[in-house]
Amino acid sequence: MQILVQKFGGISVQSAENRKHVIRHIQKAKKEGFKIVIVVSALGRKPDPYATDTLVELVQHTHGAVSRRELDLLMSCGETIAAVILSAELQQRQVKAMALTGAQAGIVTNADYNQAKIKAIVPQRIKETLETHDVVVVAGFQGQTSAGDTTTLGRGGSDTTAAALGAAFQAERIEIFTDVQGIMTADPRMVKQAKPIKTATYTEICNLAYQGAKVIHPRAVEIAMQAGIPMQIRSVYMDDMGTRIDAGNNRWHVSERLVTGIAHTPAIVQLCIETEAEPLRLQPAIFKAMAETGISVDFISISPSRVIFTVAERVADQAIHILQTLDMKVAVTPDCAKVSAVGAGMRDIPGVASKIVSALTDAGVQILQAADSHTTIWVLIHGKDVHRAVNAMHAIFELDHVNV
Repeated sequence: MQILVQKFGGISVQSAENRKHVIRHIQKAKKEGFKIVIVVSALGRKPDPYATDTLVELVQHTHGAVSRRELDLLMSCGETIAAVILSAELQQRQVKAMALTGAQAGIVTNADYNQAKIKAIVPQRIKETLETHDVVVVAGFQGQTSAGDTTTLGRGGSDTTAAALGAAFQAERIEIFTDVQGIMTADPRMVKQAKPIKTATYTEICNLAYQGAKVIHPRAVEIAMQAGIPMQIRSVYMDDMGTRIDAGNNRWHVSERLVTGIAHTPAIVQLCIETEAEPLRLQPAIFKAMAETGISVDFISISPSRVIFTVAERVADQAIHILQTLDMKVAVTPDCAKVSAVGAGMRDIPGVASKIVSALTDAGVQILQAADSHTTIWVLIHGKDVHRAVNAMHAIFELDHVNV
């Protein structure tokens, strides 16, 4: 039995007209001989009536009285509704389909409500259903604890569901359908010359996703990478195969392409604490305080005289308050952005950082911090410069000209 996993996002299943495109892709896969496991998100986006954020609004008047466990019961409804509707429309077109909740599909999670992690996939129900049906439509974003409680998987949960099911069934591939034509070399709303990326490694796409690209959740890419299942990021409106993600085997050497894409993350605040007097005491105290309050830090730079790091803008005031209660003087640089160049081809290649610094300097962009790994170079800049920085880095690596 050849199994294909297809995931359709909220916009794809939002309306009957959009679902016609969804059904066309399913019917095409069926004609190619696949048994198909479909994963769906909730219908549309806020303020659509069954979108997850809209459902959450129904209990906002309780001012937090609803428990996280009960909130998961509510948030899981949107995907279940989408699964039933799509299954019914497939059956109307003589496609043998059945809808399953995440629990019925065998998705077992821990009890970390609102952001549960998948512990196991028990695929027997899906396997049995596919013996007599062509399609199983699974409600994404949800699972069930061993005690029988409904859970949701947090941001990117439907992508994660699709990847986990693809891994469990050793699927031919996992296709993620969106309203864009694949992963682009940069955000096309910011870079008019951005081009679709035809093929990339798991690591490249995972890094782009972590650094701000929104098309797929990095956790899903990591699951597919561990299982060795190729992924395809496609437009629901087109027959083009979009972006293929795999290990990078059996294709041209990645060194022919230094950089695959440019990503950016806005709304960052840089914090600087002087530690010259007592570095051995203050340095660990800073990060212990952040960890104890659940604040994630990034762009860490430590020297004998100071500690510099960044936090998300939404938690900056809390971080500053915590540091001040420890009698630390904090210098704050608000409204920053992180811009990242990602590419497996830059590994061990000299001169990549030099090109970035030159491009940003020529564009009049001040670099506040910089860091790098084998496949990614990050720069922290002022938020007002992000448009110029992304375009300058996109141009210096000629991503608007080369075939990526």
